[in-house]
This record gives sequence, structure tokens and C-alpha cells, in this order.
Amino acid sequence: MPLSGKRAQVASSMTATLSAVTAAPNSSLRERKKRRTRQTLIDTALELFTRRGFGGVTLDELCEEVEVSKRTFFRTFTSKEDVAMAPDQDLWRAFLEELETAEPGGLPVVELGRDALLAALARMDDEGWARRMLLSRRLAERTPSMGAHGLQFCEATTQEALAILHRRFGLGAPGDLRPRLAVDMLVAAFHGALASWVVQAEEADEARAAGRTEPPTAEELADRLREAVAALPESLVLTTTPV
Repeated sequence: MPLSGKRAQVASSMTATLSAVTAAPNSSLRERKKRRTRQTLIDTALELFTRRGFGGVTLDELCEEVEVSKRTFFRTFTSKEDVAMAPDQDLWRAFLEELETAEPGGLPVVELGRDALLAALARMDDEGWARRMLLSRRLAERTPSMGAHGLQFCEATTQEALAILHRRFGLGAPGDLRPRLAVDMLVAAFHGALASWVVQAEEADEARAAGRTEPPTAEELADRLREAVAALPESLVLTTTPV
């Protein structure tokens, strides 16, 4: 299904920044500098938005804090929402890369997607990623424009995943809803896992104040994703009974 308007812009941003997220270790000095600038923009944006509110920080103020021009900002991000949601978007870009090279091995599509998403999570090996993800999700919960941006990105990602499934495995004939439903179930399972992970983080904040625990990790999010996908078959046959 072709994308247009804002969805096409989001899809274009996904493609344009994928190489910056997954560049090879022996990349050039210029590429490493671009990645450092990108990461500084993300970290600074999340800190400022968390402290002062998403609407309390202008793009000019963000660029001034990082000491970059708006032109430099727009080479990497499309908007304040885009930079604020970078941790989540980086994960799903990595997922698309993993799906592009995944070996089917007779797995159901949902399980193939689960394994690709788990591999993407394993690539989020920077110890700061989990903290950035938490800050981003907490901001999104109270920022409607981030929610709208997230929906657009999710649809663009879904369309990319369906295109990969069609190109590599011949799935998705006209009128066949199964690939779309499989990808939607994977996304729903991740959102459920993410929601419980964020709750875990809030509980950990309280316990950590008393010196009893560490913040949740990407590995713990992966565990919750496994549990969520495993629960999908039973959720499809869940029945109601009178109370």
C-alpha cells in the first residue's frame, strides 16, 4: 500500500537514519561525529522535555543547548516528536533490518517477527538505551502529538514489514489479511510488554530510592516480550462467562 503525506515523511525518515543507527565500527570520522551529534540531540531533548515539559522547550532552545544549527537538526530528525521518540524508532528500524535477513525455518510469521524483534533488542546494547526508552515512553503518555507521531511511525513500520514479508516469502496476496494481522499481533504484544516494563520501572524507582533494586534493562523487556507473544494463542480463544 503506497504511503503519502506525513506517513511518507515518516517512512523516508526511517530509511534516512537507519544507516546512522547501525553504521559499521570502522566508519569514517565524519560518520562517527554525525552519530555522536545525533545521540547528543536525543539525550539533551529527553532531559529537557522531561524537566520542562515537551511544550516548554522550543526547537531553537534545543539546538542552542546542543550547539548545532536547525539545519543540522533537520538532517537527522523531522520534528521535536521525532527526536523524542528516537529510542523506540531505533528499535523498530533494527527490527526491519533483522526481518530482512531472517531465515524462516518454518516458523509462523508472529514467531519469526518475535525473533527479529528480540534480535533488534539485543542490538540496543548501549546501557543508556533502556533509560532513554523509559523517558520517551513517559513523555509520550502525556504528550498527544507524540502519540500521533507514534501511530504514523507504527503504520509506516508495519507497511515496511509487510513489504519485506511479501518480497522475501511471497506472503500478502490481495485480500489475504493474515500477514497484516500477524504483524499487528506482534506489535500489540510488544506494546503490552512495554507497558508492563514501564510499570516495573516505576516500581523500581520507588525501591531504588530505598537502595533495593536496579532499573529495568533491555533484557527484561525482551523477557516480557517473550511472555506476551506466548500469551497470544490463549488470548484468541479467551471466552467470557457470567460473573
